[in-house]
Amino acid sequence: MTHSPRFLVALRAALRPPSAPRRTSRRLAAGAAAGSLALLATFALAPPMPTGRITLVDSSTGRAQTLTASEKVAAAETNRDGYSATPGMVTLAASGTNYDWAKLVLQSAGWPLSDSNVTVLVRWMRQENGTSSWWNRNNPLNNGWGSGGGGGTGTYPNLVVAAQMAAENLHRNSVFRAIAAAFAASAPTEVIEQAIWASPWASSHYANGAHWHY
Repeated sequence: MTHSPRFLVALRAALRPPSAPRRTSRRLAAGAAAGSLALLATFALAPPMPTGRITLVDSSTGRAQTLTASEKVAAAETNRDGYSATPGMVTLAASGTNYDWAKLVLQSAGWPLSDSNVTVLVRWMRQENGTSSWWNRNNPLNNGWGSGGGGGTGTYPNLVVAAQMAAENLHRNSVFRAIAAAFAASAPTEVIEQAIWASPWASSHYANGAHWHY
């Protein structure tokens, strides 16, 4: 709480011992009143701060700098770019679902994590190893490249390596070029699936989709 100077003077006078001369109290009161009037006069005579001027003081040197902005300058409009984030390899591996593994394949290949891409890969995994054991032999797509089993019966040391090998096989082998292009373009699910059925990934070609599970 802030009190006026006159109130403080009166308070001090009331608390002063009775033996103090009354003349001294009057002088103090008169001095305080004069000081208050002088202070008010100082503020009244001080020029107003110019509009658009900011004074900054460097606390280390004590030097002041003044920045004056023209009133004619209009505020600039700022457009902020949006951003998005995708889960990384470590996060996907730690979560460890069949959908996470599908995303690991896409990330390893540099393809979008789109709904159509993830959906087709999960369906493909479902066709190869079922849903209850999609991680069978750490080879969800029964990939022969680098697994030690040319017919897709091989295994990998872990599912991260399996995802990398599946992506590498789809990239390196020209017979899978249509599949890779469809994933890269985030094509509709039926387009990607048609490319898979037409490829030699499975010798049965999934009966041209008749043996494909949705």
